Amino acid sequence: MKFKKPQTLKEIATLINTDFIGDDNFEILGINEIHVVEKGDIVFVDHPKYYDKALNSAATTILINKKVDCPEGKSLLISEDPFRDFNKITKYFNPFIASKESIAESAIIGEGTIIQPNVFIGNNVTIGKNCVIHPNVTIYDNSVLGDNVTIHANTVLGADAFYYKKRPEGFDKLISGGRVVIENNVDLGASCTIDKGVTGDTTIKEGTKIDNQVHVGHDTVIGKKCLIASQTGIAGCVIIEDEVTIWGQVGTNSGITIGKGAIILGQTGVTKSVAGGKSYFGTPIEESREKLKQIAGLKRLLKEK
Repeated sequence: MKFKKPQTLKEIATLINTDFIGDDNFEILGINEIHVVEKGDIVFVDHPKYYDKALNSAATTILINKKVDCPEGKSLLISEDPFRDFNKITKYFNPFIASKESIAESAIIGEGTIIQPNVFIGNNVTIGKNCVIHPNVTIYDNSVLGDNVTIHANTVLGADAFYYKKRPEGFDKLISGGRVVIENNVDLGASCTIDKGVTGDTTIKEGTKIDNQVHVGHDTVIGKKCLIASQTGIAGCVIIEDEVTIWGQVGTNSGITIGKGAIILGQTGVTKSVAGGKSYFGTPIEESREKLKQIAGLKRLLKEK
């Protein structure tokens, strides 16, 4: 999530009431999670296991819960609770604004686009040309849709990320400040849910077709010309490369990559990253021919007993 204008290290430290290490006027351009950080971003870290990863990332300001040596060219914000203070920054620069109408005045809707009854379109949404948005679709703030997009009834774009920190008193939610981006010529079936990014974008690229009742988690990127069948659940921070086919009732772990042209057969659990150009099946996932050989061998053993 980029700020509308650059901030200084001292301004951010004052906002969240923390100490800092670095020049008062050190420039900060936005905040992001570790997997999408860029130069100028703040990233937060609150566990020693991940200190080195955060400090050596592309982020140039690290919101951290311990004083450590500051890498050259970077700055530190020293916080008792980086998770809490990251939320403060998100809420300040991207506050929730309640809509007063079903289609926000700030929404931009392209020529030839059809909006059916009972559709909600939030603040600063952009919808391209010649789209069809069917009844009861909900499109949260800041979502971006390209041209020739079709969205069927009851689908939701931009719900919050499923991202919580466990505390003694219960679960503390990481506030989502990202977006959903749908490129040209994408079809979404009925009753799909596409969560927005925590700080970046959840993206569905050009020409992809998604069946009914599919869930896509936060910050996931689905490539071009993919086919995804009904009841598939895709976790957060997944990369699905171009021309992947995923059949029904597939589930994935977070943070994995499915390579270009892969085929994932129905009811498979994608527990790890897999290479492109191959067919996969089963839980744990394996190439489908190998998995089917294993099942056939097991049947033979059972018969022999």
